[in-house]
Amino acid sequence: MENTHIQLEEARRSIESAPDKSELLFGVIEEGIVEGASDVHFAPGYLPIVRSVGTLIPLTKYKPLTTEDIGGIIKVMLNQTQMEHFFLVQEMDFSYSYKGETRFRGNLSFAQGQISVALRHIPNEIKTIEELRLPPIIEDFANHRQGFFLVVGPVGQGKSTTLAALVESINTERSERIVTIEDPVEYVFRPKQSMIMQREARMDTKNFKAALQSALRQDVNVIMVGEMRGADTIAAGVTAAETGHLVFSTLHTNNAAQTIDRIIDSFPPNQQDQIRMQLSASLTGIFSQRLVPSISGGQVPAYELLINNKAVSNLIREKRTHEINTVIETRSEEGMISMNQSLSELVRRGEITVEAAFHTAINPKELERLL
Repeated sequence: MENTHIQLEEARRSIESAPDKSELLFGVIEEGIVEGASDVHFAPGYLPIVRSVGTLIPLTKYKPLTTEDIGGIIKVMLNQTQMEHFFLVQEMDFSYSYKGETRFRGNLSFAQGQISVALRHIPNEIKTIEELRLPPIIEDFANHRQGFFLVVGPVGQGKSTTLAALVESINTERSERIVTIEDPVEYVFRPKQSMIMQREARMDTKNFKAALQSALRQDVNVIMVGEMRGADTIAAGVTAAETGHLVFSTLHTNNAAQTIDRIIDSFPPNQQDQIRMQLSASLTGIFSQRLVPSISGGQVPAYELLINNKAVSNLIREKRTHEINTVIETRSEEGMISMNQSLSELVRRGEITVEAAFHTAINPKELERLL
């Protein structure tokens, strides 16, 4: 514990004494924009690195980064309050705007006592469901007046982009009061038909749970929660959906069945039956997505969609979530689709390689049967 305290103090002093590195930061960001990068990485001992179309590209015009470089970059992006919070919890998400035009979601973390920086580019334009090449039925979930809809998948697979498209669809088509609760705020919405309030954890509210509970007293129609973090946030989200609100959120899970199990297992055993009943009634659907390298360049989405019909609701209540995959595979006439069905269709259309499909598949044996 004492060693950790010493490391933190050394890191703090190195940032405070570091010279301004805005020229380095801005140069790398500009080169990342040219490369069409989705992410930018700064870590001691490494060249600055950008990720473009899924591939990490070292920027060889620069020298390997020093601790001083990292400290000077952090000083450009964070204010003193954010800095204090980072050293309190030792990792932090934040938002950063370059020249007021290019937005990033940033993350700071320690590794072996040294700080690394990861920046995810947030496009200014909010694309539509059609432009994102997602199934048109997804838009139906934006037309619900209440319910709980989740977009799931690993980090970096476009979950936030899909949520933004759903919120923007409502903003364009209906007059609603929308509250987003994020950490940090990513896409910035411009009011159209709707009134939109965007709240950032720690800056505008203590945490997700507090903001969700407060939203229920704010005459809100739609609530978008950047991520369901823990049982308290999940319980508040489900309650909001039960009480006449439309709730969108994300989870870092692989598919619909795992998502339901993860939600239920996050509660103590004596509360699991209650959340199971609430979820079976309030859930509208779960959309799982992956971004797969395209043969023609770029990435294309592959996805799974679960729609909560009577059969699914019964499976959730009766603790038979292991049967949900079968329901998805056999109810395509209702709009459901499995990840393997989506991947096999992309292969048939010549959009992705067989190798890319198998690399993405959760159940390769089932995919082999479909191909």
